[in-house]
Amino acid sequence: MSEAKAVFESMLGRFDADEADDMEATFQFDLDDADSYHLTIADGECEMGEGEHDDPTVTLSMDLDTLKAVMSGELDGMAAFMQGKIRADGDIMLATKLTQIFPI
Repeated sequence: MSEAKAVFESMLGRFDADEADDMEATFQFDLDDADSYHLTIADGECEMGEGEHDDPTVTLSMDLDTLKAVMSGELDGMAAFMQGKIRADGDIMLATKLTQIFPI
C-alpha cells in the first residue's frame, strides 16, 4: 500500500459521521508527489476513491508531507493555507471542517 493511500485509509477510520451532519460533499486531494484521491461523504458515510472525481465540492492541492502534518495535528490547516502549502479550489469553507470531520 502506498504511503498516500495509508493516510486516506487512516482518515476513513477516523470519520466522524456526527460532525459530517447530513453533509454531501466530495473532497478531492491532488497531491504533488503522490497519486490523487478523493473522499466522498453522503448519507453519514465516507468512501475513498483513487484518482480524480468528476465533480468535487472542494479540491485541495498539497504535497504528501503537508497532508500528513495537517491530519496528524502537527500543522494547522488554515496556517498551511495562508503559507501557500495548501491550495484550495471550490467550497473553501468546507475545507476548514476537514479536521473536525476526520478528528485526530
